[in-house]
Order: sequence, then structure tokens, then C-alpha cells
Amino acid sequence: QVQLVESGGGLVQAGGSLRLSCTASGRTVSSSAMGWFRQAPGKERAFVAGISRSGERLYYTDSVQGRFTISRDNAKNTVALQMNTLKPEDTAVYYCASSRVGSEWPPRLSEFTYWGRGTQVTVSS
Repeated sequence: QVQLVESGGGLVQAGGSLRLSCTASGRTVSSSAMGWFRQAPGKERAFVAGISRSGERLYYTDSVQGRFTISRDNAKNTVALQMNTLKPEDTAVYYCASSRVGSEWPPRLSEFTYWGRGTQVTVSS
């Protein structure tokens, strides 16, 4: 059974930083592409950052480019999202997800087959 568990969310002031972590069990994080998504109230879930199976390709949505960094630790079987210079519009529930093996790059939403339960990030102005 594959499980993804996010941690590291919280309340932070604008301009601050948070580091989210996703711990996987039942599957190695290097077996497929991994991604971070977020969903704000009343909005659709959006792809924020991704890392390919090889770790050589990274994806960032435009609004977080230069501020967020996705990384993977194969030894710990974790994927992290370092978020710097946070803005109030970054407020959302953040989800970790794992794509199916062999998915295209970057994977479409439908190709992410395993999801964590999410962690809340709130950025105050």
C-alpha cells in the first residue's frame, strides 16, 4: 500500500519561508515523477512543482519560479518543497503526489495516481 504523508505546513508572514516534506512508504520516490500541488478555497487543484523520475528534470509553475525549489532524497524516500519569499496568494492546502510509472513529462494531473492528505500553508500579509 502506497502512502504519502506531508508535513511542514503552517502559518507564516509574507516574505517568510517554509519547507514542506513528503514521506513515502510502499513505493520509492525515485520510481516515478513526484509533484507538489496546491488548492486554495474555491479554486481547482494546481500543479506547483515536479521532479522527474531521473531527477534531472524539474517543473515549476510560473508564479513560484525562482521562489520554490523541489528536491528529492532517495535515501530517506522523501520529496521536499522549499518555499521562500512567500506571498498571501500562496495560501492553500499543499498536496504531494506520485505519478504512474512511465508518465509523460511533465505529467498531467490525471497521471498522478497516489496522493497525500495535504498540509495547510497560510501566508499572512
